[in-house]
Amino acid sequence: MLESPGGNQDSKISSSARQGRITARPRAILVESERGLRPLWVNGNQVGVLYVARTYQPGIPAPLALLLHEAGGNAQQGLGLLINLADDTGMILAAVDSVHATWDVIAAEYGPDVERVDRVLAQIFAEYNIDDEHLAIGGFSDGASYALSLGLGNGDLFSHVIAFSPGFIAATTEIGKPSIFVSHGTQDRALPIDQTSRRLVPRLRRDGYSTEYLEFDGAHSVPPAVTVAAVGWFLPMQMTMPRSAA
Repeated sequence: MLESPGGNQDSKISSSARQGRITARPRAILVESERGLRPLWVNGNQVGVLYVARTYQPGIPAPLALLLHEAGGNAQQGLGLLINLADDTGMILAAVDSVHATWDVIAAEYGPDVERVDRVLAQIFAEYNIDDEHLAIGGFSDGASYALSLGLGNGDLFSHVIAFSPGFIAATTEIGKPSIFVSHGTQDRALPIDQTSRRLVPRLRRDGYSTEYLEFDGAHSVPPAVTVAAVGWFLPMQMTMPRSAA
């Protein structure tokens, strides 16, 4: 079972977490597990939420998306980015609270949030059968910047990165070549597009990343049509076929 209450604080930060590296890896798990909405715990503290599609079957590896909230947000807001599409596509969604007001490397350096993400993913991989070819990290605003930073530094784990209105990519050792989806509103005043995605996307493409880029007429937001486009890019078969025929 996913870890339940009974502890105090997150564990001591590992050297791999300080380097922005996630060590958890999926493996074939063929046990029956809970579906629907569940809390995520680390050392007795609720640190996030998990949503398992009601169509999940242990014998079929499921796509997983780890979702990261904006600055000042929370895991519920991260989960809300894609939860309306989870059951129709068979996704498992995990969302984590940042330890502080925003993600560690944005405020200072890698460490506590990487450790927390690693612990949460290890729990999920121990209970659910995850498709390692459809394992995404994504987020909005600061969460998108963090998703790009962790995704590029852990491309041997994440196959896809979904960045809704990112601001930057933190300096990191790039490992692997995950596919990338970026969206941004042309009227964004919080993270103006000319200073952010219109610079980031050409850089990503120059560096050899397969990058899907969507601009929309809007502000600092994630319109429903953008989430549909992102999931359609991440899971094209699930978005074009009824679940019963998939």
